[in-house]
Amino acid sequence: MDRALFKKYEEETDASFTDNLTDLFNCGFFETFLEMEIQKSKRYGDIFTIALIDVDSFTRYNKHHGSMKGDRILREIGKIILGNIRQSDLAARYGGDIFAVIFAKSEWSEALIALERIRKAVESLTDGNLTVSVGMASFIKDAMDKDILILKAKDALLRAKTSGKNNVFYLHEKPQSEKEERSNILVVDDDPKNVKYIEALLNSFGHNVLKCYSGYDVFSLIEKADIDLILLDIMMPEMDGFEVCQRLKSNERTRMIPVVMVTALDDTKSRIRGIEAGAEDFITKPPVKAELMARVRSLLKVNTINKRLISIESVLISLANAVEAKDPYTQGHTQRVASLAEALGKRVGLSSSDIDALKLGGILHDVGKIGVPERVLNKPGALDRDERSLIEKHPVIGHKICLPLEKVIGSALDIIRHHHEKLDGSGYPDGLAGKDLSLLARIMAIVDIYDALVSERSYRAAMPQEKAFQILTEEAEAGMLDKEIVKHLVDITKRFNNEAKNGTDY
Repeated sequence: MDRALFKKYEEETDASFTDNLTDLFNCGFFETFLEMEIQKSKRYGDIFTIALIDVDSFTRYNKHHGSMKGDRILREIGKIILGNIRQSDLAARYGGDIFAVIFAKSEWSEALIALERIRKAVESLTDGNLTVSVGMASFIKDAMDKDILILKAKDALLRAKTSGKNNVFYLHEKPQSEKEERSNILVVDDDPKNVKYIEALLNSFGHNVLKCYSGYDVFSLIEKADIDLILLDIMMPEMDGFEVCQRLKSNERTRMIPVVMVTALDDTKSRIRGIEAGAEDFITKPPVKAELMARVRSLLKVNTINKRLISIESVLISLANAVEAKDPYTQGHTQRVASLAEALGKRVGLSSSDIDALKLGGILHDVGKIGVPERVLNKPGALDRDERSLIEKHPVIGHKICLPLEKVIGSALDIIRHHHEKLDGSGYPDGLAGKDLSLLARIMAIVDIYDALVSERSYRAAMPQEKAFQILTEEAEAGMLDKEIVKHLVDITKRFNNEAKNGTDY
């Protein structure tokens, strides 16, 4: 590596070129070196490949093992990467738990050999507890500038993550003769000239273009058409793009539609506002055809994946309903639990995403009972030790069923696995205690117990509500349940009883 390049980088940025944690190069130096490789490739015609290496489920690993162990793992992964590439290649920490490698003078098939070694070594490092997913793209083959090349690699990484993780992916371009699937793209701009320009670009690639000239029109049109992607101007009268995006993302039906903000604004403040509103990407006016189409392709693929995941989520909910149908005594349990958990989440001031997780977790928390025999679920008497062991496996089974949808169901996955844990560590399946048990899991544990107590079961009659309150309070005083959540549940339930005659919900 050219030492003069290191010195120049430090002088111009007034910063180190290495990452403090891993001793690999940092993201800034990676992009500087990438620009240099692109210029060399354009001059000499050499192909090179970049790879983005993402540690799968690292957030969950950090949560369970602590940030110190997480940092140690990242350092070890950095060493593995360095040990499996050549001196002419460059490895960097791209950000968080994502690494980047530039394979000099290498086709993707050549880089694949080293990346497979890295993938297997990481899997062995933690006995399979951690894995990596990898996306690749090659210059000049896949892109003609830095931003598009990185976008292609991210696209490939997304495909690797959503196709089961722990694999290396390279996106092969479709043959020119193969027509791309027609998608419905909504272009929103108050200037008809801008709309016409973008429409011409999109039409040349065979997409269906729908048009709106104000923010208000978006919401009436979106009720009538199935939209795959929205290209949204920011500076519009009456309702600007930030507000339009925020409303779209707060609506359950439209929140998964990718939004690209097309704007003349290029300041950081506007981009931050766009990110806060939920925008997936930005592009500057007037858009360059190659850049626009690369971003459109990438986000249309994301939308397709989202639709598939939502469909799978619906299947899981249907599966949860099927599980409930196995036990006539628990019919309506999941919906009651979901509704009460939602009410508790609102009472304690949780974010909308956490409340959504409680609703979904409430519906899916017992999905693992699909693996428990009906003779055990419906047994009229006390369970023996073996039967109890079968019942206690359902959180793990449910977690395993839902794990491939981690990106979609988010914190609901934690609820599914830990809704039978107790604050004192006496619960199952992991024996979590204290701060290791999330607030969402604490809420679900209390709601699940309450509904079980006041409902008729095969082995006992339903308890009076006051008796259920007494049991929950005693367990809270004994350090098994969260005292504050139990108090809130008692208050909410009593208030609901008082208002039930007026038709008021939780």
